[in-house]
Amino acid sequence: MGILEVKGVNKRFGGLQALGDVNLSVKENSVHAIIGPNGAGKSTLLNCLVGKLIPDTGSVMFDGQSVLGRKPHEINQMGISRVFQTPEIFGDLTVMENMMIPCFASRDGAFRMHAVENMMAEKDIVERAEKMLEDMNMADKRHMHSASMSRGDKRRLEIGMCLAQEPKLLLLDEPTAGMARADTNNTIDLLKQISDERDITIAIIEHDMHVVFSLANRITVLAQGTPLVEDDPENIKGNPKVREAYLGETA
Repeated sequence: MGILEVKGVNKRFGGLQALGDVNLSVKENSVHAIIGPNGAGKSTLLNCLVGKLIPDTGSVMFDGQSVLGRKPHEINQMGISRVFQTPEIFGDLTVMENMMIPCFASRDGAFRMHAVENMMAEKDIVERAEKMLEDMNMADKRHMHSASMSRGDKRRLEIGMCLAQEPKLLLLDEPTAGMARADTNNTIDLLKQISDERDITIAIIEHDMHVVFSLANRITVLAQGTPLVEDDPENIKGNPKVREAYLGETA
């Protein structure tokens, strides 16, 4: 049994079958990619995993517990952190202040924005945030306002903020979208480092096949809301069904 188990999940929006009998097993400490053409149901599936949507039928189990019926912040506290398509950071705060917020939330279970002005008095939080910035190779940017950074650095900061919560599962929704190739390659290197050095499982939705085949050791292909195939990257590359569904080619 994987750390994430999805069984028989269905989701309809009116007459549209967005997900049809989806089964997915993500092994602990793996990097599992979920790919597919536009409209395949990838984002709908991700939203079912984090409590944004509730499946019509089926089950979603994380680390032996059901996530269904739980609110997004409750699922986060179970050990699932999500990286969004557009970096979700506090643009009017410094890099250091951004990093301290999830450190507070991890320790206290909540954080109130009016407490920002008193954050630097919390020695243990400061030390945790500084260590994470060092791990993200961002210590030299600690005093920068995060809104002024490149998209690649914003993504690096957001990933660090997720890791500061000490999750067991990191969900990434197109983490390199909108990036220049240099930033994309830096993000690939960062995610490889995270996977190699941390006790963490990564599930990634991504359109860039360079990213997918650089990172994943298991790939699930969705087509029209249904899993088409799940296999190792080398077998996925040559699979005629995948080429037809994902690349628009025929066998």
